[in-house]
Amino acid sequence: MSEQTLPAPRPEAAADRERLRELIRDLAVVRGRVTLSSGVEADHYVDLRRITLHHEAAPLVGRVMRDLLRSEGLVPGIEAVGGLTLGADPVATAILHASAAEGADPLDAFVVRKANKAHGLQRRIEGPDVAGRRVLAVEDTSTTGGSVLTACEALTEAGADIAAVAVIVHRAEASRRAVEEAGYRYLSAYDIDELEI
Repeated sequence: MSEQTLPAPRPEAAADRERLRELIRDLAVVRGRVTLSSGVEADHYVDLRRITLHHEAAPLVGRVMRDLLRSEGLVPGIEAVGGLTLGADPVATAILHASAAEGADPLDAFVVRKANKAHGLQRRIEGPDVAGRRVLAVEDTSTTGGSVLTACEALTEAGADIAAVAVIVHRAEASRRAVEEAGYRYLSAYDIDELEI
């Protein structure tokens, strides 16, 4: 899709993006020495579940991420969004709800399990089938890219066409590098520097 044919931004897009940035800065940034899931130590932690599960912030996440996809020429075009449970689940559902509220180009959501389910349909990816569909793999934030790349492996095995990987907050260059080296486009709504930590 060329730049000339990209849809115009929503009138409220800039205000929504700024309000979500403020909420992330004020509610999600936890100061103090922590060990991240990657094993890396940091002097702060960005707990985005405090955002993706918050009554005001979650709808903003959906709209801001949808605006990001629109500005990158991925909406219309993507059919479903999701990632590795648990961090990706509320991000995907926020985007699903934002797309449904817009009414045009709605997206389905899916959940990637860490391992195949041992009973029932024994599916690794829950929700509508992703085989042959253009999808977006999401995560709330990423330090190494490990979680979202695990989701991408499962999606590839299931026959999905991965359009891009997107995070709310880009935390570390290692994650971008890992995702891009794996052959995927990497998008983020915010850079860690925007949070004024």
